[in-house]
Amino acid sequence: MSSLTQSIQEVLKVMGRVRGFDRVLEKVSVVSSAPGKLVCEMRVEEQHTNKMGTLHGGLTATLVDNISTLALLCTDRGTPGVSVDMNITYMSPAKIGEDVMITAHVLKQGKTLAFASVDLTNKATGKLIAQGRHTKHLGN
Repeated sequence: MSSLTQSIQEVLKVMGRVRGFDRVLEKVSVVSSAPGKLVCEMRVEEQHTNKMGTLHGGLTATLVDNISTLALLCTDRGTPGVSVDMNITYMSPAKIGEDVMITAHVLKQGKTLAFASVDLTNKATGKLIAQGRHTKHLGN
C-alpha cells in the first residue's frame, strides 16, 4: 500500500470516528490511489439501505461527495474545496451483502474550480450502480 493510499485511509478512519454525518464512511476502505484518482470499496449493510433494502440514494450522494473530495486531496494542490454542484444518476440497485467499488477521477482542476466524476459499480458484476459529477470551488 502506497503512503498516499495509507494517508487517505487514515483520513477515512478519522471521518468514521467523528460525531457528525461523515461517520457513515467508517465502512469504506481505500483500495488504491494515484494522482487525481481514488478507488475505494464498501460492503452494503442494512444500515446503508432504504426501505427497499438497497443502497440508499442519500448514502450514494455522500459517497460521491466525499470520495471525490478525497481524490482532490490526491493531487499536487491537495485542496478539498467547497461543493458548488453535484449531480448523481442512479442506474441499478446495490443489495445488502454486495460489495460496491467507488472510483473517483479528478477531471480538471483549475485556479478556482475542480471537476470530478465518481462511478459506483458492483464489484462482482462490474454493473454501474450510480454515476456522479461534482464541482468544487477551490478558493482564489
